[in-house]
Amino acid sequence: MLLEVSRAQARQLIEAGVMLDGRGAKPSDRVTAGAMIESPEPALVVELKPEPVAFEVIHADEQLIVVDKPPGLVVHPGAGRTEGTLVAGLLDRYPDLLGVGTPGRWGLVHRLDRDTSGVLLVGRTAEAYEKLTSDLARRRIGRVYYALVKGRFATQTGTIEAPIGRDPARPTRRAVIAGGKPATTHYEVVTEFPGADVTLVEVRLATGRTHQIRVHMAAIGHPVVADRVYATFNQPVKSPRIFLHARRVELNHPGSGMSVAYEAPLPDDLTRVLDGLTATGSG
Repeated sequence: MLLEVSRAQARQLIEAGVMLDGRGAKPSDRVTAGAMIESPEPALVVELKPEPVAFEVIHADEQLIVVDKPPGLVVHPGAGRTEGTLVAGLLDRYPDLLGVGTPGRWGLVHRLDRDTSGVLLVGRTAEAYEKLTSDLARRRIGRVYYALVKGRFATQTGTIEAPIGRDPARPTRRAVIAGGKPATTHYEVVTEFPGADVTLVEVRLATGRTHQIRVHMAAIGHPVVADRVYATFNQPVKSPRIFLHARRVELNHPGSGMSVAYEAPLPDDLTRVLDGLTATGSG
């Protein structure tokens, strides 16, 4: 079966976790007759009704929409969730997004997990979408996160380079595995809270694998606070959700080509966690 999608759309579907003959597929792979292709969820969701959904817009023009995604909001329809998504809310506010990008994920250049908050890019035209997804694949878009993680670091800055793929023991998870897709994460210490044995770090993604920050931080012994999937320890700090926030994006505007950056402030729920640590003298 041939899908009527662009190269950028096909690449996005592959990055979502498509498997080819039991291994992670690559955009450069050639598919032969009889090959087995597996997708973690329905690859295309065609039917999507616009709905009013609560979220803040940081910036919007004829080419680009920048969203501050709140925690708890699912980005696009998938297994078990077809209503109340960010995409449905985007279509309600910007009907012209229909037909831009991947069906069911109209306009989305990348995604955030349900409980991760922060900046998200949306291409408003086919040309802008193609430009943004291409820049993302070529590592021309900077993405910076804040994460509160367990423990203290020996150095103030560092880089994690470790391939990520599906966990052979638990296919719904990712893990650092031989043969996984290359993944690079840079981090810098922002604030240490030694009394609580946690550290606030700024994380910059060089690649964008699924759960990359969570997997990499757990792999070096610094799992993200309140991560119920990758943190296998008693939580040192109480947080209402995973302490992970997409703080900033840096890019060349798809229309003007000018260098621009957009930021989303740390939400109130995570700010209160840090205020509590400071108030108890853990800073």
